Amino acid sequence: DQVIDQSQIEDLQRNLIRSHSVGVGPFFDQVTTRAIMLLRANVMAMGYSGVRMEVLRRLVEMINKGIHPLVPEQGSVGASGDLAPLAHLASVLMGEGEAVSQGKAMPGKKAMGKAHIPLLTLKAKEGLALVNGTQVMTAVGLIALLRAERLCKIADIVGACTLDALKGTLSAFDPDIQRVRPFLGQKAVSENFRKLGQRSEIAESHKFCSKIQDAYSLRCIPQVHGAVRDALANVRRTLEIEVNSATDNPLIFAEEGKILNCGNFHGEPVAFALDLLGIAVSELGAISERRIEKLINPALSGLPPFLTKEGGLHSGLMMVQVSAAALASENKVLAHPASVDSIPTSADKEDHVSMGTIAARKARDIVNNVEQILAMELLCATQGLEFLLPLRPGIGIKEAYNVVRRKVPPVKGDRRYSEDIKKIDEMIKSGELLSRVEKIAGKLN
Repeated sequence: DQVIDQSQIEDLQRNLIRSHSVGVGPFFDQVTTRAIMLLRANVMAMGYSGVRMEVLRRLVEMINKGIHPLVPEQGSVGASGDLAPLAHLASVLMGEGEAVSQGKAMPGKKAMGKAHIPLLTLKAKEGLALVNGTQVMTAVGLIALLRAERLCKIADIVGACTLDALKGTLSAFDPDIQRVRPFLGQKAVSENFRKLGQRSEIAESHKFCSKIQDAYSLRCIPQVHGAVRDALANVRRTLEIEVNSATDNPLIFAEEGKILNCGNFHGEPVAFALDLLGIAVSELGAISERRIEKLINPALSGLPPFLTKEGGLHSGLMMVQVSAAALASENKVLAHPASVDSIPTSADKEDHVSMGTIAARKARDIVNNVEQILAMELLCATQGLEFLLPLRPGIGIKEAYNVVRRKVPPVKGDRRYSEDIKKIDEMIKSGELLSRVEKIAGKLN
């Protein structure tokens, strides 16, 4: 601790931003950067950070005029908040660092000048207020959560396609089963499958067959997909609190006449939540990969080996399962909690940290991987349905099949399947698959 002369206050703020700009690695994308800026502005607008309105207005003006600081992804341990990445953001306010304007990277000063945004000379406390908080981990985690919540619906659509392609039974989705184990997620998933599987000629064709029950990856979909949904609901509750919390230090309570040093910058609540997000979503990928195996294995599916009519000459979709297995295995590594780790920093003053930003980035990467795995499963499931024609699948399943077939033809001979996976992934990302299916089957939970 050292007393700083009043004449050096502005130098102190500038030095703080400069010295804390130590981030490395790739830059966050534009959507994430805008989310970080918005969350940081929201915290300062609460009035506990001790900054002038001018600082808040400048930050909002940057958002509105599309000035996006280049913020490196790596370098935060999640306490005191996201110091390094937020310093890179704050640099541009002073006319330093780098930013993107109209799609072009340039020095921060030039970007601000082009947008006619005056540069800031930071006053007492303002440098610290700009870098001290959990907005990076929260922004990354929030975007991952929103994508994961949509993936839950996609996983139900894709899983239903596989269920019909494998001639699975909907009996495991009966409402009475869910009534005696009333987890909300489990109930929601079962309702979705009943909507998607309506009027399935495939299901009717084997209604009285000798097979009594399906493999766990089909029969236990309500329990697994449902548990993921319940976990994400817990994550949402945490992030909803965090986005509207004062995570600065010290906090200024003007009406009470108090300035209090505190630990609200510590990212532990967010780190726990985002580790849970990663663990939960990785399970969507793990069970999806097992369903892909069921589809391509003739001993389990009753379909041609690797879903091709000419096995031997053609490899069919064999390697799609291998790729899915690689991503599912990668997720097992990524799902290891970041929050169980801590390392002392800053001469042991900051002797326990959250690693929340690492948890956020891992969760985001797991969501990316699972999206790809589900695209692979849908490629296999729609191919499996080809062998059951002219029987029609359930109404929601049929529409998912139609959406895929508009851009991805049936497999007749080997081709570069990565192109097919990419096209289906784009259908998932854009919302096209979900919106088209919901128009036919009804709104999904």
